Amino acid sequence: MNPLLKAVLRLFAAPRVNMREDYERVRRLQRQLAALPRPRYRAASWRTIPGDVTSRVPVRVFEPQERRRDELLLFFHGGGWVTGDIESYTPACATMAELTGADVVSVDYRLAPEHPFPAGLEDCFQIVHRLLEDPSLAGRDDADRIVLMGDSAGGNLAAAVSLLLRERGYRGARQQILLYPVTHWDHDPATAPFESVRHHGEDYRLTSTEVQDYMQMYVPDPLARQDPRVSPLMAQDLSAQPRTLMITAELDLLCDEGEAYAHALEAAGNEVRIHRVEGALHGFITLPRFSRSLRDAYEVINTFLDEGHLAGSRETPPGGTA
Repeated sequence: MNPLLKAVLRLFAAPRVNMREDYERVRRLQRQLAALPRPRYRAASWRTIPGDVTSRVPVRVFEPQERRRDELLLFFHGGGWVTGDIESYTPACATMAELTGADVVSVDYRLAPEHPFPAGLEDCFQIVHRLLEDPSLAGRDDADRIVLMGDSAGGNLAAAVSLLLRERGYRGARQQILLYPVTHWDHDPATAPFESVRHHGEDYRLTSTEVQDYMQMYVPDPLARQDPRVSPLMAQDLSAQPRTLMITAELDLLCDEGEAYAHALEAAGNEVRIHRVEGALHGFITLPRFSRSLRDAYEVINTFLDEGHLAGSRETPPGGTA
């Protein structure tokens, strides 16, 4: 890389904080940065267990000014399972609705370390399961139009939910969009199986130290981190998974593991498209809508959704019947 460009990119690197000590401060800062201007949205909550008032998971529903498609993007935010929430991701979700022309539902799953694994995953699983079984909860009459989507830790949750749905014998989503997801447990540059951890783990938006801090807070038990519900790439069976769009960022330490998971899905017989956004840093989905990386990604996302809509009537959803 050009040394001058590399120096400039370092200016945008994440603050070098001790995430295990400072996560609450990071959460507050994220909310403050997202506070203005306030996009339009509709607050809601859904019971994950019918009739159980304690099982409500808060969500925000974002509707585009011009609806151009009938898919619903069920979105799980990033933040290492520790930071990020529907407050800090409200601008990104509003942009998502406008640039796709689809309704977006952002899920406020529980965060670690207060609620370690599998609390957040179970929140996401129960919401997805309920909507796939009863899409009318989200104003839909066709579960095939519900698309799972997540970035970083949220992409990890989307992938893990899809594996859980098949494992538990439930209908799966027909499509999922995974943005630079965590798919593996090891991000130590000395032992990680992926070169992107060593090439991009120190200089840019996300560091290997930060990912390891997040993982320790999300899954305190080191042995449990190899569970496929935490590290989808460790799954022995990746069959019957949704049609998948994998989007990675060139300068992201998670780039290689995201693409490795996509190739593993494809090898298991799933339909997969991989797109690497050149020159992009981790977390680019939260950038302003004039960002080149953001525009590049949404062109691919919209093409993927358009193609899926045309093919939908000919496909059988994972775990379901046509």
